[in-house]
Amino acid sequence: MKNVFKIVFVIIGTLIGAGFASGQEIYVFFFSYGIKGFIGIIISSVVMGVLIYKTLGIINKYNINSYKDLLDILIKNKKENKYFNLKNIINLIINIFILVTFFIMIAGFGAYFEQQFGINSLVGSSILAILNFVIFLTSVKGVIKANELLVPMLIVFLVIIGFINIIDINIVKLGNYIIRTNQSNYILSAIIYASYNSILLIPVLITLKKYINTKKQILFISLISTIIVILLATIIFLILIRVDVDITKLEMPAVYVVSNIFKFLEIIYGFIILGSIFTTSISLGTSFLQNVSKNKRSYTQIAAIMCITSILTSQIGFSNLINLLYPIFGYLGLIQIWKIGLTKT
Repeated sequence: MKNVFKIVFVIIGTLIGAGFASGQEIYVFFFSYGIKGFIGIIISSVVMGVLIYKTLGIINKYNINSYKDLLDILIKNKKENKYFNLKNIINLIINIFILVTFFIMIAGFGAYFEQQFGINSLVGSSILAILNFVIFLTSVKGVIKANELLVPMLIVFLVIIGFINIIDINIVKLGNYIIRTNQSNYILSAIIYASYNSILLIPVLITLKKYINTKKQILFISLISTIIVILLATIIFLILIRVDVDITKLEMPAVYVVSNIFKFLEIIYGFIILGSIFTTSISLGTSFLQNVSKNKRSYTQIAAIMCITSILTSQIGFSNLINLLYPIFGYLGLIQIWKIGLTKT
């Protein structure tokens, strides 16, 4: 069971990045659809759970060591074409998306320091980039250790805040939210959310291959991950009900609620935001490095270039990525989900 929780913590650490913990993702993909958005959370989490189960099964059965190996299983090219190779194109798109999201995490870390403490964003971004580089040098072991330490604390703090919120929530406001008009495409939104997360998550799962031994482990990993995602997403969902301004103008709606209503929890929630960004950035960075590195020397060189570049691009905001780029990649990810679903484990 020890390895089960190691992998679960890496999975959760990858999923609860800046967009999730800040409430931006939960608002865009679920909360904006009214109470049906809660049903969307369940649908999306179950889809991700099934995807984790299938992906880990494929990795285990076919001895997958890289994302390119996975594409060889998912996509059978009848003829190789040196000018057009679908697997290479998909691999390139996935790597670009992972790298851009890594940059956004670094930028989000710096932006939070500037917003909350008035410290120049480059300082915060540089701190996270350096921390990431140090952990990258320890490879997958460093990623797992960081997630083992941080993710349980993040989960506990979020549960505490969720419990306080439920006790203190305005029943009338909750009732008004529940009966408000809902849009009909909440199911598509839920699937798109699971889909774009799969693009980030699957390369990370491949890096964890050596910790998986049995189908029973895979089943437990999938079930526990699904339950935790439903719990944490529901907590953020209920926090957003307290937003008393135009939520569309807030980059971090959950942070707004905590800062204005639960001031005594502001420091703790700050830790949740920064910890979430940190765990996501190291998971994404490691999966990117393992995808593109040919040997240990190139791994270190690319890690250094990636971290330096992330500092230079740290002025990019992450909310635009969530609203525009994530749904686009979500649609692309549907092809991956379909292919994984058809592959025998």
